[in-house]
Amino acid sequence: MPAAAAAPIIRCVQKLVLYETRARYFLVGSNHAETKYRVLKIDRTEPTDLVIIDDKHVYTQQEVRELLGRLDLGNRTKIGQKGSSGLSRAVSAFGVVGFVRFLEGYYIVLITKRRKMADIGGHAIYKIEDTNMIYIPNDTVRITHPDEARYLRIFQNVDLSSNFYFSYSYDLSHSLQYNLTILRMPLEILKAETIQTRQESFDIFEDEGLTAQGGSGVFGICSEPYKKYVWNGQLLDVVKNTVHNDWLLYVIHGFCGQSKLLIYGRPVHVTLIARRSSKFAGTRFLKRGANSEGDVANEVETEQILCDASVMSFSAGSYSSYVQVRGSVPLYWSQDISTMIPKPPITLDQADPFAHIAALHFDQMLQRFGSPIIILNLVKEREKRKHERILSEELVSAVTYLNQFLPPEHAIVYIPWDMAKYTKSKLCNVLDRLNVIAESVVKKTGFFVNRPDSYCSILRPDEKWNELGGFVVPTGRLQTGVLRTNCVDCLDRTNTAQFMVGKCALAYQLYSLGLIDKPNLQFDTDAVRLFEELYEDHGDTLSLQYGGSQLVHRVKTYRKIAPWTQHSKDIMQTLSRYYSNAFSDADRQDSINLFLGVFQPAEGKPHLWELPIDFYLHHKNTMSLSQTRRSYTYWWTQGVLNHLPLPYDEVTCTENRRKLIVKKFHKYEEEIDIHNEFFRPYELSSFDDTFCLAMTNSIRDFMPKNVGIDPSPFTVRKPDETGKSVVGNKSNREETVLQRKTAASAPPPPSEEAASSSSEDDSGTDKEDEGAVSQRSTPVKMTDTGDNVKITENIVQSMKDIYGINLSDVPSEDDLTIYTRFVQLGQNQHKQDKSSQQLCSKHHLDGVINIIHISSFSQDNIYEVQPPKVDKKSIDIFHAHIQAGRGTMQPLIKDDILMYREYIRNRYM
Repeated sequence: MPAAAAAPIIRCVQKLVLYETRARYFLVGSNHAETKYRVLKIDRTEPTDLVIIDDKHVYTQQEVRELLGRLDLGNRTKIGQKGSSGLSRAVSAFGVVGFVRFLEGYYIVLITKRRKMADIGGHAIYKIEDTNMIYIPNDTVRITHPDEARYLRIFQNVDLSSNFYFSYSYDLSHSLQYNLTILRMPLEILKAETIQTRQESFDIFEDEGLTAQGGSGVFGICSEPYKKYVWNGQLLDVVKNTVHNDWLLYVIHGFCGQSKLLIYGRPVHVTLIARRSSKFAGTRFLKRGANSEGDVANEVETEQILCDASVMSFSAGSYSSYVQVRGSVPLYWSQDISTMIPKPPITLDQADPFAHIAALHFDQMLQRFGSPIIILNLVKEREKRKHERILSEELVSAVTYLNQFLPPEHAIVYIPWDMAKYTKSKLCNVLDRLNVIAESVVKKTGFFVNRPDSYCSILRPDEKWNELGGFVVPTGRLQTGVLRTNCVDCLDRTNTAQFMVGKCALAYQLYSLGLIDKPNLQFDTDAVRLFEELYEDHGDTLSLQYGGSQLVHRVKTYRKIAPWTQHSKDIMQTLSRYYSNAFSDADRQDSINLFLGVFQPAEGKPHLWELPIDFYLHHKNTMSLSQTRRSYTYWWTQGVLNHLPLPYDEVTCTENRRKLIVKKFHKYEEEIDIHNEFFRPYELSSFDDTFCLAMTNSIRDFMPKNVGIDPSPFTVRKPDETGKSVVGNKSNREETVLQRKTAASAPPPPSEEAASSSSEDDSGTDKEDEGAVSQRSTPVKMTDTGDNVKITENIVQSMKDIYGINLSDVPSEDDLTIYTRFVQLGQNQHKQDKSSQQLCSKHHLDGVINIIHISSFSQDNIYEVQPPKVDKKSIDIFHAHIQAGRGTMQPLIKDDILMYREYIRNRYM
């Protein structure tokens, strides 16, 4: 596989310290190694305006210390005064979320705590744990407003510590396919797009021509984020054209989870990333359908990424991804919640005979995903009273109208399936039918993998693999098109359908990386249970964000293996969702509108809480008429059809090249050195704090603890073999450790079937889990002393349960033959005296095989060791090492000189 022509640019601002004086804020940002610094100066004397100065100069550590020292000295009230500092340290942070203003001055929002959630090719993904909101203007110039505090409370109702994610080097708003595609752009295009300024390309050794040597230059690429999935874009717009790009840290909202799948010791990371759209965002009943721009409610793009963790680099590693989308039905429709009933009637607000809104929506999807666009509609088809069926009929007519203008090979595929009807039927298996749909969908869209087909798949082709769609390129495969799943809420039914499609795609991904022999995965395997738990967390998180409660119906519900306690939990989740929709959704919607900049406070305008509805805020055509009218027949963007089935956003054209920032770096520059960024050789690391050891592990958390069972994560476990999952539950994990320590006094374990089903249900609280365990435990009847023997027999496990075999049995004849052979091989390897050879001959051990040593030592055993032969080059290296220890230095080679000079320049210059 050819090496990548470029590398992602790592932002140099990862650690921040905010210093304050009476008139200024100084925001000092550095990279993680603290070798490069940038400084922002923020004026505090302006009561309403934001004045930020960025000199865009890269400072060294010594220069920053001198600068801060001069600022401290110059801002003291008296020269030489040491009692009170003129420059004080306000707060430490890890990034800037943005700047916001209500009715007074500006605030700065800083990330003060973060937690690593995933790792993709050495690029860390962090979750925001805590933020700090600081008012910028000084108290002496502050102009107070009575409604400022209320706006501040509404803004802070958006909990930034809840499922907001960012990365310093990986673009979370784009898919892995897009991020790796731009890294493989031809060198001629990269050279043409390279931006070189004196400050960025300055090199203290450039007069020696080191950067001009072949192979030493590496292109760094940074792309503009996809604005639909960026949640702090409005907060950064005010400074976007003022500050350097390293200060701009884009945040997404949704879900991110990662688990480790160990295949006989080979680590494979399974990552699930969900990006929630910031367009037409809101809560369940207040945001339905689509707006005038074609953005739909509850639109979430889910991407599952599979990577071989044994190789970290994007250029040399193996990566695969699959993307699918959920979103409300793209029509003008709503539900009136003023009636206070569980299922308000569905109303079509506007007639759209030419499917104008649906055309805008599917045009966006064609640009981002290519063709085919596949719609899986899960709403009810047959009802006594028309409710959900209203949406199905309108969606069918819209898709039919749009398809008559598209080429047949790129037409929108519509798959209606009444999932609720099949669930109620006792004769139909819901997941089997979903599996058939998933197979057909994945075959049409394909998936992304950054390596060509393995030789074994060419030598022994699989029938399903040969029918796979997508777009094949010399470096691998590209996903073309996407599955768009929807029900009414896009929560419970949609999550189960997406899980089944993701499970099918996961099998193809594992097969493409050479990890399984056939693209098939079965339920009740460790791999599927790990993947199912990721999707359960994914579904619960998205459901809480949009619906106000966790999932009501899960995968186990549709498999009909959920425990009886799950029904009471479903009732509680339904009541929680109803309460949230009725009483708290309006406040949450106001907070989202204010955070995203949909509503901007101003003097003379009605306040946010005075608006009866927010319809005109999300529908721009209600405020002003559009000057241009889109065609009713050619409803797609110009140029999109020319490149189908490939997505237009990934095509190398002039418009897309303008979205890239390309710079040329030396190969040792920290901005493109992901090795130093990941391993951080300049700091002390602890195994207890290492993320890869703490993440969910298929062997530790899912594989049964019995030694005799096959350790493969693709082996189907019977109900009596399934180990209990303790993932993400500290109380359960501690409880398990305690049970190991007190096995002699513990009661018998719970029944295996109950433990299996309860292990897959992680939606309850700790108390509910403990109660469920106590109910399922086998009762131990304590009667009299005569029953003590029976009790001991129930508590103490047999040898076969512990070791997998019964050690008290006499070894079989086959085992004795194998052991005898082992003894023969061992006696032949060691040098024996004649007497031992004669003894061996008496036992018929004459015809043993001579073992060839594979070690570099010709004689390597417990009796003697003969040193290996060493070549001259190795001897010279050893002698040079000895001479260096004595103070005599050998002349350095050219590569060492280059590396040392780069180290000195980055560290001290």
